[in-house]
Amino acid sequence: MMRQWLSQIGLVIRLEMRKTFFSRRGLWVYLLALAPVLIFLGHSLSEIGHRNDRRAMNAAHPVSADALHSIKPGMAIQDVVDKVGEPFAKAEIQRRNLKLDIYQYTDGESVFAYTFRNGELVGTRTETRDTIPQDSLIFAGVFQFFYLRLAIFFGCVGVFTNLFRGEMLDKSLHFYLLTPIRREVLAVGKYLAGLIATLVIFCTSTLLQLTALSLHFTGSEISEYLAGPGGGHIASYVGVTAAACLGYGSIFLAAGLLFKNPIIPAAVVLVWEGANLFLPAALKKVSVIFYLQSLSPVVAPPDVNMPVLEKLLITTAEPVPVAWALLGLLTLTMLVLAMAALKARKLEINYSTD
Repeated sequence: MMRQWLSQIGLVIRLEMRKTFFSRRGLWVYLLALAPVLIFLGHSLSEIGHRNDRRAMNAAHPVSADALHSIKPGMAIQDVVDKVGEPFAKAEIQRRNLKLDIYQYTDGESVFAYTFRNGELVGTRTETRDTIPQDSLIFAGVFQFFYLRLAIFFGCVGVFTNLFRGEMLDKSLHFYLLTPIRREVLAVGKYLAGLIATLVIFCTSTLLQLTALSLHFTGSEISEYLAGPGGGHIASYVGVTAAACLGYGSIFLAAGLLFKNPIIPAAVVLVWEGANLFLPAALKKVSVIFYLQSLSPVVAPPDVNMPVLEKLLITTAEPVPVAWALLGLLTLTMLVLAMAALKARKLEINYSTD
């Protein structure tokens, strides 16, 4: 019997794959998956452009990093110029008896801005190029606050709710119901088809995002990162993406079976997941995003521009170990799938009302 069920599940997956990947209702899912790739690609291209500009300015006004670091507070403008030459850019601000001069130099990698007050150096500001640790935090923020909470969330809404609800709207679900196949097997087959599709789309997007973000680093920097924590981080991000598809997929498959309008439960889940930052520690654990964040290799800090009142409302909960996080997600998935299978077992359709 088990072999027959597995064979039927495989058949359902094959039938569903083309519909899932090329459904006109789900084409916007690809746009959601592509959006962060474009964000990181734009960031890398911008960094490459800035680096080329700095190198061009250094070629026109050559100066070494050691010479720039040797400039000390209290030096006069002429002493600085004698030591490192003319800047590539300078500005003058005159305010009554106060005169400010800002001289900018670059060693081809970083930009040094020296501020002179009435001809005396009073401040130095250094703008360095992005480093891999800095971009790791940028990626963690986009991944946890946009990609998991919005892109994958709504992507799973689009894919999994349409597995049953879409066929009801197309008036084609009865073809499945007329075949000698158990409804539970049909539900599992459809879920696995949707899971495969979302895994391919969103895991590929995660890898493309990391690739796009790394374009402005040198080969040696990337090799050093991969030899250190980089390989583990990449595997973790792909794993978290897969776990998100697993958990959210089961929820929205059940929503497509239980509700005529699955947008309403999707909105409820979205609000609950979005409010996770502010929930008590006990309630945080009754959500998918809590376990996904526990699995993430880098914890994204809260938005620095967040209002003070909201920061005060943020609560913390100790992340659960990886094994417990995976067990929690799998338990949630199995429970929701069991509920969806029970609903599918009693499924009756009336196209005039659906």
